[in-house]
Amino acid sequence: MSHHNTAFHQLLQPLPRHEFEALAKQHHQGQKLRSASRWDQFIGMSMSQLSGRQSLRDIESSLRSQQHKLYHLGAKPIARTTLARLNEKQPAELYEAVFYKLLQRCSLRDNNHKFRFKNPLYSLDASVIDLSLKLFPWAQCHQTKAAMKLHVGLNNASLIPEFTALSHGLESELIKGRQFRFPKGSIVAFDKGYNDYSWYGLLSKQEVSFVTRLRPNAVYEVIEHHQSAGVDYDQSIRLTSQHAQKQGAPKLRLVGFTCPETKRQYRFITNNFKLAASTIAAIYKDRWQVELFFKAIKQNLKIKAFLGSSQNAVMTQIWIAMISYLLLAYARHCAKKGWTVQRIMRILQLSLFERKALKELLNPSPPERQKRDPQMRIPL
Repeated sequence: MSHHNTAFHQLLQPLPRHEFEALAKQHHQGQKLRSASRWDQFIGMSMSQLSGRQSLRDIESSLRSQQHKLYHLGAKPIARTTLARLNEKQPAELYEAVFYKLLQRCSLRDNNHKFRFKNPLYSLDASVIDLSLKLFPWAQCHQTKAAMKLHVGLNNASLIPEFTALSHGLESELIKGRQFRFPKGSIVAFDKGYNDYSWYGLLSKQEVSFVTRLRPNAVYEVIEHHQSAGVDYDQSIRLTSQHAQKQGAPKLRLVGFTCPETKRQYRFITNNFKLAASTIAAIYKDRWQVELFFKAIKQNLKIKAFLGSSQNAVMTQIWIAMISYLLLAYARHCAKKGWTVQRIMRILQLSLFERKALKELLNPSPPERQKRDPQMRIPL
């Protein structure tokens, strides 16, 4: 039997230690760390994400129980008080930088989505992370509520959040959305919360197509009617309100569609005049992938119960959760076709420190059938 490092060690292979340490030097605050390093912090926090640890004490005891296996990770057990202090004081921006470094290094820009066109397809949305107003007063966004927002541009083919940002719960989704730079030729689907006529014009100049829904009170004139199958109507329109003209709204395409299951009517707008009208409607429907992504990370990663009450501690935990998701998404390419990140995570929760090839854990060999000896008798 060949020797293997732990599954945890293999999972971290896309993140070289020297690259992490270089970023840690750039994002350091205060005196030199003595009792524990940022790498020790990362190992402890990512282990808690992947194995379902619930508290600082739980993380400390789990690391101590696996102390002899941490050596190959270049880490050591970390006291809960030290971990709490690092989460509180050391900049969370380190893990944002690590996230994007990891994304660059192991990019899986896969355009193999379910549509025939080859353009990269993204779904843009934001999800509220609810916080206790009593414990997190700095995150107050309403009289009785505190929250942060996680903004994501999800690649619909690889299901990887290639664009990610965090903000205060009061900040509009549009502010972060406008900061994402989608690649030329890509298609982005988003809901009415991102309505901004000047941004529509900017996306058109960047040669990025978008699909969204028309606001109910939008004022427009029809320039041209198109013959299209599978939809109620397909029109070229010009937004005629004073606000739209002032913002430089581009010429748009309006597609009317009635959902056959719910009989609900939709009005989609896009700056893409090449794709079939039915494809435009299907692209918006596929935006549901980003909703499933938010549901998956909230159910499987630790971004609802937090190990610290400061803004820095919360952001540290969320960014490490996103890094963990990236590592799991890369590992999915070793797994059987059709496996989800959630399913892989359930396996790793029980096998994180097992010395076995990651590929074998995710694709176990079928059990060998024992050859029955015809002379063998079952004892009475």
